[in-house]
Amino acid sequence: MPYVYSGQYLHIDLDTAAVAVHPIDEATVRRFLLGSGYAAKLFHDTLNPHMAWDDPASPLLIFNGLLSGAFAPTGCRSAWCARSPLTGIWGESNMGGHWGAELRFAGYDGLVITGRAARPVYLWIDGPGRVELRAADHLWGHNHYRVFDQLRVETDPKAQVACIGLAGENLVRYAGVMQGGIAHARTAGRTGMGAVLGSKNLKAIVVRGQERPDYFDPKGFRAVVKARNAQIKDGAYGLSMLGTAGSVPNAERMGDFPLRNWQDGSWPLATQISGQRIAETIFAKHTFCFACPIGCGKTVQIDAGPYAGTQGHGPEYETLGGFGGLLLNADLDSIAHLNMLCNDYGIDTISASGCIAFAMEAAELGLLSSDAVDGLDLTWGNAEAVIACIHRIGRREGLGDLLAEGVRRMAQRLGPAAEPLASHVKGLEMPYHDPRAFVSMAPGYATANRGACHMETMTYYEGYGIEIPGVVFRPGANHQQARLESQGGGAMAARYQDFQSVFNPLGLCKFIERGLIGPAELAELVNRALGWGWTGEDVMLTGERIFNLKRLINGAYGVTAADDVLPERLTTLPRPSGGAAGVLPDMTLMMGEYYAARGWNPVTGAPCPERLARLELA
Repeated sequence: MPYVYSGQYLHIDLDTAAVAVHPIDEATVRRFLLGSGYAAKLFHDTLNPHMAWDDPASPLLIFNGLLSGAFAPTGCRSAWCARSPLTGIWGESNMGGHWGAELRFAGYDGLVITGRAARPVYLWIDGPGRVELRAADHLWGHNHYRVFDQLRVETDPKAQVACIGLAGENLVRYAGVMQGGIAHARTAGRTGMGAVLGSKNLKAIVVRGQERPDYFDPKGFRAVVKARNAQIKDGAYGLSMLGTAGSVPNAERMGDFPLRNWQDGSWPLATQISGQRIAETIFAKHTFCFACPIGCGKTVQIDAGPYAGTQGHGPEYETLGGFGGLLLNADLDSIAHLNMLCNDYGIDTISASGCIAFAMEAAELGLLSSDAVDGLDLTWGNAEAVIACIHRIGRREGLGDLLAEGVRRMAQRLGPAAEPLASHVKGLEMPYHDPRAFVSMAPGYATANRGACHMETMTYYEGYGIEIPGVVFRPGANHQQARLESQGGGAMAARYQDFQSVFNPLGLCKFIERGLIGPAELAELVNRALGWGWTGEDVMLTGERIFNLKRLINGAYGVTAADDVLPERLTTLPRPSGGAAGVLPDMTLMMGEYYAARGWNPVTGAPCPERLARLELA
């Protein structure tokens, strides 16, 4: 039977430099797919909850999705999974770009990495059976852009390189893994997977391959892909033209954009840092991930002014929300520069901006002295101080050593008065869609398996009027009003989580949802590619199974219903103005709905035996 996926993964033991090839069990793939689903199954089956994230024996699991490397729409995603240095629970970060497809071309679907190299190394995979650990002493101490270029010289000019910068080496708890160089930087950004590589003395993973997937029904698969690509291009036209940054003005109008560490309601200056302004001023070209019909990436270039020389991948919505609205910084050029720096150091822009916002408010309240902030002027909107903070974070110098710990640990160090300033769930800093503007996001954030994560729920899509077939919770509703209503929000969050949970295990980007790609459409792609008999119901059931498996992992780490909460600020402090003024999520109502929909014990937060049996997780 021809396979889209290769059917094997590598286990690399950095202690001994041993490399072993392991088969991928088809029955397990049918239940959990690949990507973060298969990784979670392997992780769960060998889980030792007492093992620290930086224990050499603690595994890093990197798996492609089922269709990664295929020509399915956006078939490029890879999942990077381990115990998170930031949260202490299930850590997962997802990466687009071209690295995952190249790993498939090299003949592998994933990597399991254990141990710690005695000296810095990088992993070079040059097709099936050609796997080598090489010295990386000459790369240690250098950032992503330089390492990317150098490793292409040392290996193959067309190789795909995933590497860490100084942030990963210095164990910044939210360090990411980078790929693509300065031209098309993409990242596995959240939960600190770059620090996991750093703890293992693994600087980079370089892949090159010549294999291509085979398909059960090549002609039928090609026809379906062609039709879906046209559908996606039409629905995602705005993303193609302006990228995620194009949604900034509408987000501000809806009361969705984060402002002054979540305290303000409206900000007229948001238009100055939007995708529309990028297109008018610093835009250079569009970029595409592998097999992507959208091309949401935007390369920028600044030729004059204080940030002249800034170039590369332009800031996304989340980066503009964090280094823009959250800090009240309306200088677009400075945000593009900050984005370039974070991509080079390998720093998650969401967590970094959340930590800097915390520090700004703490300084304003007198909780941080001038000495504690290295004499920096941490006033709202001071871009130069923010830039200085990024350099300090990447190097863990001075104030940066505190900022590198994340807001939960920062608040613990500063004492009870600092707790209200720390916006996180389970230790992961809040992303930048406000749950007071789309209240169904509130239970989604509270229960997301990796902590505060907008990508695990994405009910704000429906709030913006996108009705995904087979998923839409309130079809035909006045979504402008319904987004502010708590009734039904808990069950809505659970449904969307089930749907979102299959995308990375399939290797697909969630932006194809803009083209109204629902469960039935996903099933059709899989069936044509692999010959399965999947239905839309199977898609949703698989997503529910994967989501609950990760909940079981977190349960082993001690997560209970008591941890399924939002920052106090977002449940007690309404936005004072703007499109979500006066709105607060009714967490008691929605969490009750959520646990009922999930079949979880509302006291312990654990999945009930009956639900686990139905999901074949008993």
